[in-house]
Amino acid sequence: MGSKQKKRFRDIKQKKVSEETPHSEANPSFAYPYASLGDKVKAFITDSFMLMMPIMYIVFYLIMGGREAFGEHKMLGWIYILIPLVIVQTLFLAKTAQTPGYRAYDLMLIDESSGEKPSFFIILFRNLCALLSFFSIIGWVMMFFRKDRKTLHDLLSNTAVIKKI
Repeated sequence: MGSKQKKRFRDIKQKKVSEETPHSEANPSFAYPYASLGDKVKAFITDSFMLMMPIMYIVFYLIMGGREAFGEHKMLGWIYILIPLVIVQTLFLAKTAQTPGYRAYDLMLIDESSGEKPSFFIILFRNLCALLSFFSIIGWVMMFFRKDRKTLHDLLSNTAVIKKI
């Protein structure tokens, strides 16, 4: 039976053909399980609190002198927050292919073509693209509609967030 034909339930039940996983439908040559939407969102929230909150505190109170000063210079304040965040996330991913949130939910970033940890420059490119896709919103919303749950920055950098095996 051809791989593009619809499998009949009876044939699958009688083990005449194997049931394909959703991951193999999205990319037949991909051998790793993509991370679920729930795990990616939970990892993002964990990283937001563990990585971004300390940086925000330092920027708000030590660099800018308080919330009022941050409110007056929001653009500069967000630049002071996002640049260190990209650097810290890039260093975590370059060292272990995991951020604290990824580690908490057994996720890992890989280069999709090799299956290995991406190079430092690919990770840096991915994180800079993540900022752009965050501001465009479309880049993040993509993962809600794709079977492989990839975001725009994953597509641009040819990376994938997988469930650690």
